[in-house]
Amino acid sequence: MKLNPASDTVVVKEYQLDIGQILVYDNYMVSIIKHGATINLEKTYQLIGIAELHFRDKNFGYISVRKNSYALDPTIYTYLRGLKNLKAFAIVSTKELDMHNFNIEKLFYKKAMKLFLDFESGAHWVQKRLLKFR
Repeated sequence: MKLNPASDTVVVKEYQLDIGQILVYDNYMVSIIKHGATINLEKTYQLIGIAELHFRDKNFGYISVRKNSYALDPTIYTYLRGLKNLKAFAIVSTKELDMHNFNIEKLFYKKAMKLFLDFESGAHWVQKRLLKFR
């Protein structure tokens, strides 16, 4: 799965965490979690910290690129819902298991969340959602 953001989009900051790679763009962040990682509340706080550092007073989106298999505690969405400026949450995957898990994750998140088969579509949706909040 390729990451092909718009040609005028540049990475503001890149983080290499023990759970994977986080790319921060102007108004959204992208996660590519390592195979076998476990996303629990502690790891989620790392992601929230990055979001607060870059988007403290600004609406933003989050794109989870799921090219690897990893475990995710769905209760983390309770904490992510508390980020008032997180306006779009896109999941990018072509795996059937992720499509099934998406329906469960949506039940926990209860905000704007959508599944995409390719990165470009997910990034476009995030940008479009963010325009609604300007």
